[in-house]
Amino acid sequence: MASYLDNSVKFVAGVGEARAKLLEKELGIITIGDLLRHYPFRYIDRTKIYPIAAINEQLNSTMVQIRAKVTGVAYSGTGRKQRFSVFVADATGTAELLWFNGIKWIEKSIEVGREYIIFGKPSIFRGEMSMVHPEIESVEKAASRSVQSGMQGIYPSTEKISSSLSNKGIYTIVSNAWAKAADHIVETLPQSLLRKHRLISLREALHNIHFPQSEAMLAAAKRRLKFDELLGVQLAIQARRSDRMERNTGFMMPRVGENFNSFYNERLPFPLTGAQKRVIKEIRKDMVSHHQMNRLLQGDVGSGKTMVALMSMLLAIDNGYQACMMAPTEILARQHFATISRQTAGMNLRVAILTGASKAAERRKALEGIASGEVDILIGTHALIEDRVQFANLGYVVIDEQHRFGVEQRAKLWTKNQQPPHILVMTATPIPRTLAMTLYGDLDVSVIDELPPGRQPIRTYHYYDSARLKLWGFMHKQIALGRQIYVVYPLIKESENMDYKDLQDGFESIIRDFPQPQYQVSVCHGQMKPQDKEESMRQFKEHEADILVATSVIEVGVDVPNATVMVIESAERFGLSQLHQLRGRVGRGGEQSYCILMSGEKLSKEARQRLQAMCETNDGFRLAELDMKLRGAGDINGTQQSGEAFNLAIANPTLDAELLAEARQSAIEILADDSTLAKAENAGLKALRARHAGMQRYDFSMIS
Repeated sequence: MASYLDNSVKFVAGVGEARAKLLEKELGIITIGDLLRHYPFRYIDRTKIYPIAAINEQLNSTMVQIRAKVTGVAYSGTGRKQRFSVFVADATGTAELLWFNGIKWIEKSIEVGREYIIFGKPSIFRGEMSMVHPEIESVEKAASRSVQSGMQGIYPSTEKISSSLSNKGIYTIVSNAWAKAADHIVETLPQSLLRKHRLISLREALHNIHFPQSEAMLAAAKRRLKFDELLGVQLAIQARRSDRMERNTGFMMPRVGENFNSFYNERLPFPLTGAQKRVIKEIRKDMVSHHQMNRLLQGDVGSGKTMVALMSMLLAIDNGYQACMMAPTEILARQHFATISRQTAGMNLRVAILTGASKAAERRKALEGIASGEVDILIGTHALIEDRVQFANLGYVVIDEQHRFGVEQRAKLWTKNQQPPHILVMTATPIPRTLAMTLYGDLDVSVIDELPPGRQPIRTYHYYDSARLKLWGFMHKQIALGRQIYVVYPLIKESENMDYKDLQDGFESIIRDFPQPQYQVSVCHGQMKPQDKEESMRQFKEHEADILVATSVIEVGVDVPNATVMVIESAERFGLSQLHQLRGRVGRGGEQSYCILMSGEKLSKEARQRLQAMCETNDGFRLAELDMKLRGAGDINGTQQSGEAFNLAIANPTLDAELLAEARQSAIEILADDSTLAKAENAGLKALRARHAGMQRYDFSMIS
């Protein structure tokens, strides 16, 4: 776009200094271009007038438009609690309009006996309709008003903005901006790309996204703007990938030596699955490619990712390099250390651990060992990135549950050697391929899509709180069989704001129904001291406790094969990914395992869908696809809104998978022809790429 669209939004009629600051703070809108890229998320047909009687429960909470005459007004309350009621009627029924703010202004514009066009969100209570803070204008004024389109967009907003700028206000300033900016829209895509992908012009797209001339033009506008966003992201990702491949020469590790061979032939606890063998071959190919490996390993819970990580670390050690593995929690790091130490006992290599809780002697041995080269594998938490941790020759890095670390934390590991080591990042959170292409576009992706033989599918059931006695009975039977049970709560303490089960109250109920000395119950949550959490986990792992009452702190890193039951209280509180992770804590032995999802009686449609999906499938990738559709792409980290993590305003990597694939292929072809986008016809693409390069602040693949 031309420089005109880079002007401050404050120059748009109806904005000014104060609103410009508010728009920047609340919505990130700084320029006129930003405002035009603030797209509606749905549309209302403003040509349709509903009779009051036709507005029923189905239209409740949906924006509608009515035409009615004011029959009276009333005031109630005082001061800040004052409210202004306007009573209206049409030939079919009556309604009440309510205002709590801006009363002095609205009462001046209301005239009893006059007819108005009223637009707002209806609420039905005991058969009576009301609207809070609707838009209202006289029939005469509405008739004289020229509209850009019969479909009016509903714009994303915030509570602070809504208090001073209604949706109609946002629509008005967008209209004002368009009137001045329309002639300054510069096409970003080459004509050849527009023809190939059957895309309308950028000017047509922006006009029809804000002021749709028809349903068909709205669909065409969305497709064009989504393609722009996805192409911009892919251009940034592919350029970064090419730059990395050119800059970073990888350590050559051609040798398959004694450590790898003896472990493979003599020490494997179970035969590798075909998927594990395939992934090891992919890693091995990277190690001899002269390029630094930067690979994401996805695998469902229990699929054997740690075994693949260990065997690839043995390859590095056989070639004279050190390896390290970083885990997000003390519990998980200690578990990896115990497992790998046990599996490699008697081999000619040394494994050490370093965490924030390491005692002085353990810390000193680890630091001295890696600096001298005596330690071959160092396992730890974020303590590994401390400046005093210096390796003799680090050539291979494994990061487990990598999304739990920040970009800066991960990047510090790359600097532990003058030349960046090979990188394997692992996640047990299944990520749909379409999302991986966007979020992890600079990584090669490997997938372990098989479970080890002999694993029985976990049976998952959903019960309401009214079935509590049935649950207790089932738990008693499982403990009588010698099994162990997790009971997970979303909260530690009771909350005034959230009506969910909490651990403290739940623990008291459990010890009443499972009293000592016949039963032993341990507790584990995030507010406990590390040593206390360690002791609780030790008790459970060594079967000194029958039940572990915990929060989602045990989502990763707990491996107790004898635990066969996972009870998740207030399961509606958790997302699908987290529910699946928690379920993965059981089913690790040879016995049949169960996941019991407990919930309240009142469930939202989305919560019901999540719990039903959990009962229908154990496939983490299928669940991830559904989770993305229910909650949006950005929520993969639990904090971002849909699309935000990718700097996207309109595209959704899951729902727009086909368009994403087109954009990705186009980006590869464009950069193959013009790697720096220096050609004149690619000037718009260069600007598009620059706008989406900002997603690097979220990019999990950044390594330099």
